[in-house]
Amino acid sequence: MNKKNFIILSIILLFISTSCLNSPKANEDFIGITIYKTDDSFANSIKNNISKFISGKAKFIISDSKNNQTIQNEQIDDFILKGAKVLVINLVDPQAAENVINKAKENNIPLILFNKAPDFDVMSSYNKVWYVGTTSEEVADLQGEIILSNWNNNPSFDMNNDGKIQCVILKGEPGHIDAEIRTRNVISFLNNNGIETEILNVQTAMWNRNKAKEIMSSWMKDYESQIEYIISNNDEMALGALQAIQSLGYNKEGNTDKYIPIVGIDAINDSLKEIRKGTIVGTVVNDGFLQAKAVSDLALNLFKGMDNPVSGTSWKLDNTKSVKIPYRYITIDNINNIN
Repeated sequence: MNKKNFIILSIILLFISTSCLNSPKANEDFIGITIYKTDDSFANSIKNNISKFISGKAKFIISDSKNNQTIQNEQIDDFILKGAKVLVINLVDPQAAENVINKAKENNIPLILFNKAPDFDVMSSYNKVWYVGTTSEEVADLQGEIILSNWNNNPSFDMNNDGKIQCVILKGEPGHIDAEIRTRNVISFLNNNGIETEILNVQTAMWNRNKAKEIMSSWMKDYESQIEYIISNNDEMALGALQAIQSLGYNKEGNTDKYIPIVGIDAINDSLKEIRKGTIVGTVVNDGFLQAKAVSDLALNLFKGMDNPVSGTSWKLDNTKSVKIPYRYITIDNINNIN
């Protein structure tokens, strides 16, 4: 075997051995985890952190549901068939929560749902299901605070001097509870704080950067002279919007002559880089690290057989059987304090 082939074989063997370190053997207790899709940078960061927190403390399997609820249902069925002791599910479709909870209930398996909130009425049907996530109303208010401060400090952003914000909104999945609340409440926050708004257009970009870029490019053909703010339900879509307007000469680093303020949510690394450059106004930290820590702590307690998943941790359950991770906003003024 030549040196090149030996190196390749060694890397493959190392990968196989590493990925099997935490994989369960036959009839061995394990935690079954699904992520709605790992090509979403935020979801993937949660996946990586969960792996880090659980590794060495319990056997586990993590599956990518590829944004397909049917695939996720099959993965859950497989976990149950293999004897999973705990299920940890990042739902593809929050409307599927009832079916997923029923599967866990029928097999008496503790279940943690995270990052996509189910209806509390559905959760209340089973005493061994909990949720880890955030409060969508809070994130919308914080996004609104960024816009409110930015608007008040930059009178020139009111291009037509009518005293109201003309905006477009990039929305996540249709029917997704977080997308609906973020879209509705950011406008309510602004209106309740004395800022009139005129929504030029709202479209669904499915949390996706490329889809958002396409939509924003189309909007610039229709509304280029009118858009005063781009409001995005997440950073991936905000970054897609940025790419679209930069192709037309807007929001270039160090150049404020052609500028449309953009605000997002999630505080992913690519977005933070743009905030430092001044090309994006701000974002809201949806703390994936803390979500992963809470999910892992609860899952490990349940794996040990504890009835109370937050026992011995710093986490608190609210009256909806949920651990809520707080948000905070990031702009150029406080970006150096993000950690």
